[in-house]
Amino acid sequence: MAEPGTRDGGARVRFERQGAVGHVVLEDPPLNLFGAEVMDDLESAVQEAGRADIRALVVRAEGKVFTGGVDVNMFDGLSPDDARELAHRLFRLSHAVEDLPFPTVACVHGLCLTAGFELALACDLIWAAESARFGLVEIVVGVSPFMGGTQRVAERAGPARARELVMSGALFDAATLERWNVVNRVSADAELLESATGFAERLASGPTRAHAATKRVVRAFLADGVRGADDATAEIVPELFATDDLRGAVRTFLEHGPGQATFEGR
Repeated sequence: MAEPGTRDGGARVRFERQGAVGHVVLEDPPLNLFGAEVMDDLESAVQEAGRADIRALVVRAEGKVFTGGVDVNMFDGLSPDDARELAHRLFRLSHAVEDLPFPTVACVHGLCLTAGFELALACDLIWAAESARFGLVEIVVGVSPFMGGTQRVAERAGPARARELVMSGALFDAATLERWNVVNRVSADAELLESATGFAERLASGPTRAHAATKRVVRAFLADGVRGADDATAEIVPELFATDDLRGAVRTFLEHGPGQATFEGR
């Protein structure tokens, strides 16, 4: 966590579109702290992304850091009931990102702490710069993460690693978290944005409805195990046979061979 910065007017998070790829961009220098205004703007930007005609999303930040974490001023004087209300608000944001019907890629550089790390964990994939440092450091103010970071690290890396990461309050480099399966890819700092955006563009050119089905199947596995996901798959994947993308790709495969199909996301 870090001391708050200031910004005079304007949205602190913006949504922009580059072709089929959308970008949700944190821009509240110097630390992109998660205060009330940033959370409001972030919620609006995610909603805008959900309404836009895009097929993949990159979540990134401007400035020297992805985020210094939560603005601790928000915690001063909170009652348990106030904190419970804040937790529900934060989970609505995490769930909104997770429920987007297309792939999402967090593009992380610099520091990525507390709520910002939890936002990245809500994305399908995390691309990180070599110099990035991650931490769920809430213990410095005597609290445990409450935007879902603990359980989402456990989901990716296992319960023992989640306990280590949260209880230690330490900073972890991108290479370590890649080994733990928390981070998907590590790129040279100068190549991070190009790498993350390029992968998002690759996903956006694919069968968007099939990607959404994959997200649903993984979620079913996490909720109900392999057999539960088997049951879900038998309901989810057959729906793809009504899509233009599948029908066209099958015809293209039969007529021209593999790797020749193009997809429209329908």
